Amino acid sequence: MSGPPTDAALVALATDAARAAGDLLAERFGGPARGVESKSSRTDLVSDADRDAEALILDMIAAGRPGDAIVAEEGGGADGVGDAALRWVIDPLDGTTNFLWGIPHWSVSIAVSDAEGPRVGVVHDPTRGETFTAVRGAGADLGGRPLWLDDAPALAEALVGTGFNYRADERARQGARAAAVLPAVRDIRRFGSAALDLAWLAAGRMDAYYESGLNEWDWAAGRLLVTEAGGTVGELPSGADGGLPCVVAARAPLYAPLLALLGS
Repeated sequence: MSGPPTDAALVALATDAARAAGDLLAERFGGPARGVESKSSRTDLVSDADRDAEALILDMIAAGRPGDAIVAEEGGGADGVGDAALRWVIDPLDGTTNFLWGIPHWSVSIAVSDAEGPRVGVVHDPTRGETFTAVRGAGADLGGRPLWLDDAPALAEALVGTGFNYRADERARQGARAAAVLPAVRDIRRFGSAALDLAWLAAGRMDAYYESGLNEWDWAAGRLLVTEAGGTVGELPSGADGGLPCVVAARAPLYAPLLALLGS
């Protein structure tokens, strides 16, 4: 493949790579874990499944789009050739802890950006056989069904997702924040895969989502899914207490009140 790619070609390559990695991971899900190591903390884990899924994705992208820049969670990828017009952002297994503990909530996330920002996003859920896709300016989709976030409930009636960091000090801050949010909303859900949480928000399965300390590969694809479904995504900057920046996503009318609640 050479020259400027069409959106359809990028979606096809990202989807094929995500599903191929998902098939590899599904074959190993529930089996003995191999090559498990700690990364940023003793609770932040990586396994051979993560690495092998990433290698498969990288091989497929390199074959289809040689020269593109690639950023991948487990350190694979390349800077691209010269001024690469496209940049792939990959999380080969978002929800490693769930995967290793046999919890069927994890995903493969692939995003493509150009000079104008996020262009294509794909989040694949192998355990449910669901693939969420988004194209900038063309909407979000789940299995051929367009995704669109209709009217939002009041914040007090909103179902809100969140997640927790691997750093103990950040988890303590997140716990205090959750204690403030919980009485102000319908309820909180914590599933363990940021990419899939954002995809579920785009599909209307939650009304809002927030989490601090995410890396680009955790939310690059999910961000486009939410915005193309009519939602709003932004970031609350780090606070004076040393807390990490917080990603905030919501049905559009809920974004400002949730941001205010989180910043209070």
